[in-house]
Amino acid sequence: MSRWYHAPCPKCSSSDAFSYKDEDEWGFCFSCNKNSPINSEVTASVYSKEKYDMHTLNEIESYDTRGFQERGITKTVAAYYGVKVSYAEDGTISSHFYPYTKDSRIVAYKERKLPKKFVIHGEFKDVQFFGQNVCTGGKRIVIAEGELDALAVAQAQYDKYQRFYPAVAIPSASSKSLILEQREWLRSFDEVILCFDMDEPGQKAAQEAAKIIGYDKVKLVTLPEKDPCDVLIKHGSSTLMSCIFDAKEMSPAGIVKGEAVWEQFKLKQSITSLPYPECLDSLNEKLFGMRLGEIVLFTSGTGSGKSTVIKEIVLDILENTKDMVGMVSLEESVGDTAEKFIGMVLKKNLTTDNVSEEEQYEGFKTVFGDERLVLLDHQGSVSDESLVDKMERLALMGCKYIILDHITIAVSEGSKGKTGNEAVDSLMSDLLKLCKKHNIWLGVVSHLRKGEKPFEEGHLPSIDDIKGSGSIKQISFDIIAFSRNMIAETEQLRNTIKLRVLKSRFTGKTGDCGSTSYDSKTGRLKKTSLVDFD
Repeated sequence: MSRWYHAPCPKCSSSDAFSYKDEDEWGFCFSCNKNSPINSEVTASVYSKEKYDMHTLNEIESYDTRGFQERGITKTVAAYYGVKVSYAEDGTISSHFYPYTKDSRIVAYKERKLPKKFVIHGEFKDVQFFGQNVCTGGKRIVIAEGELDALAVAQAQYDKYQRFYPAVAIPSASSKSLILEQREWLRSFDEVILCFDMDEPGQKAAQEAAKIIGYDKVKLVTLPEKDPCDVLIKHGSSTLMSCIFDAKEMSPAGIVKGEAVWEQFKLKQSITSLPYPECLDSLNEKLFGMRLGEIVLFTSGTGSGKSTVIKEIVLDILENTKDMVGMVSLEESVGDTAEKFIGMVLKKNLTTDNVSEEEQYEGFKTVFGDERLVLLDHQGSVSDESLVDKMERLALMGCKYIILDHITIAVSEGSKGKTGNEAVDSLMSDLLKLCKKHNIWLGVVSHLRKGEKPFEEGHLPSIDDIKGSGSIKQISFDIIAFSRNMIAETEQLRNTIKLRVLKSRFTGKTGDCGSTSYDSKTGRLKKTSLVDFD
């Protein structure tokens, strides 16, 4: 029988939630829900090499179901949730087994070896909430931090109504990825009641959960004891139900005055800027780089190099930071986007050059291997779900830089029944809220109106050439325009992109700012000498 080990997690602060077996090359943390490779540092830090008795899922399924008198949980409630028990030699309960499901099928049990040592049986990766498989009906769902707390809530509901309403538990207080994965399901309820522990970690987890789920849906329970179990034991079902009924709405907004204003001022002064890549270095002279919390608009004529400029910025972010980047490319498929990035990092044209699959895969790993670049697979449409919701999901996943290419399609597909300038105004307002709420840098690509001079012939646009409502230029912090003459006499001129800053809220500096050149052999941009502007 394999030996199970518990160790500090390499990726989160848990001291014992990382589990692995003798023959494993990878282990799993049931605190942060992430896999990590087994290495000498992990094995050296193992605090316990106790050999646990492992149980198969079928064996656990055959175990007894019992109520927990000391916890005030009846057998009816335990049976409804499928909780099993095992016994010590003296006949007392030695372990609880809590079922976890994936696609409504039990794939794992979390064993609680009394009083409080946990072992995982089965595949715990990508599981649902504890109790999610038995949630039926109801407009309200209650989320607790632990399995026994969810059972306590269910017991209180059953005592009052003689039936069950949705009540679930997260595997741990740091299950951010699970809440994010189940966000759409949670938001299908009219109310999401967070009944977390009253200590500092529990309340911090509640704030994080509320941010992911959305403040419009969430209410927060205040308990007279540390957790729902303690309330049920010490005060009874009616008090716990009263706490749930009295849950308060949460709001991120607040009034700021006095020293709090000074703190916000100091925070503003400490904002750091990430320079634009070397091939676009002339932009740094006027914009001083990119900053979180800002929307930057990129605009040019058709075929002027918007996609390449954006991808150069993305590659530079990946190379010079540890941040995640999200891309919403509404004119490209995921395969198209991947092909262009792979070609750029290899500095080869994948269409014309003979590049082996092995070399292409090396390029793929360079860009996508660490999973810091996340692409939205829109499959030709964004109308099935709000585009802003999808972008918020990217922010909640950890993306600090997000690209929307381009806003014209975004308005036409995700306008929520609005048309014209009203649709543009609504989307720009939502994007600004998203940017500020999650403190992200948001790069937005916009098209231009048709003018007297074709932009595709090298004419640099002005701020009034931007297509759409005035809110686009009003809400954007920086506006960067560029053009290239696609019919110029020489290839060098045809591949030269001229740059112009139309707006800079941070520095106030605007005007023409040099050029960059496209190398058709490598697919990359490089800084070049200034070209005469019109």
